[in-house]
Amino acid sequence: MSFKTRIGLIGYGKTGKAVANVLNADPRFELCWIARRTAGGSVKTHPDTDIPIFGVDRQSFEMLFARHPVDAVVDFSSPEAVHAYGEIVRKRKIMLVSAISAYSENDLAYVRSLGKHTRVMCSPNITLGINFLMTAANLLRKIAPFADVEILEQHFKEKPEVSGTALKIAEKLGLEEEQITSLRLGGIIGEHEVIFGFPHQTVRLVHSSIRREAFGTGAAFALAQLENCAIGFYTFEDLLLQTANNELPRPDFVGVGN
Repeated sequence: MSFKTRIGLIGYGKTGKAVANVLNADPRFELCWIARRTAGGSVKTHPDTDIPIFGVDRQSFEMLFARHPVDAVVDFSSPEAVHAYGEIVRKRKIMLVSAISAYSENDLAYVRSLGKHTRVMCSPNITLGINFLMTAANLLRKIAPFADVEILEQHFKEKPEVSGTALKIAEKLGLEEEQITSLRLGGIIGEHEVIFGFPHQTVRLVHSSIRREAFGTGAAFALAQLENCAIGFYTFEDLLLQTANNELPRPDFVGVGN
C-alpha cells in the first residue's frame, strides 16, 4: 500500500468545505481532520465521510495535533490562526500550505520564519490558473515595459475589500493600487483580468474561478510539490516554475554564426 500524506485542514467556510471535498477524493492524501473556530451546531463530521470536525474553542491546537498527528496542514481560515498553531508546525516540522489573502507584514514575516524549520508555501490565491496568469503577465511586463497595464477584478457583492490576489498581481507588475478596478456583482466567485495596452493591439489575460473546488486543486498541487522540496519558504509561483523546469523539454538554441 502506498503512503498517503496525512492532512489537517484549518478553516471550514464555503471555500474550506470545497477544499475538503477535493482533498478527501485525492488518493494521494488522507484528510484526517478539519478544524474550525467554533464547534457550533450538530455537524461533527464532513458530509458523507467520517472525517471529524473540531472546534478550537473546545480543543486546543496543541491537543489536536497530539491526538491526531498529521504530515501537513492546509490553512483557509484567518490571518490570526497561524499564530495559534505556528509553533507546533515549527516544532513538529509539519508542512504548511497557507492560502490566506489578508496577512499583514508582521503575519507574513512570522510565516516566513516557519520556513526556516519546515516546508511552507504561502500564497493569497492558490488556484493553478491565477498563478499561471501572474507568471505570464510578469513575463509580458518584462518584454514590454512600455505597455499600459490595468487590472480588473470582480467578486461577489458581499466582498468589501480589494482582492488580495489583485494586489499581489499589482505588486508583481510594479503597479499602484489605483491601477486596480474592482467590481462587486451578484455571486461571482472570482475573476481577474490583466489588460496590456499597446499602440496597435491589446492583450488580455483572464482567469475565472468557476467553482471553489479550484482552490482545493491548487492546494493538492502545492502539497505534492512541497513534498519534493527542501525546508524553506515558497510561493506558489516558485512551485509552478519548479514544475515547469522539471517537466518541460529544453530546446537547443543555435545562434546565428554557429
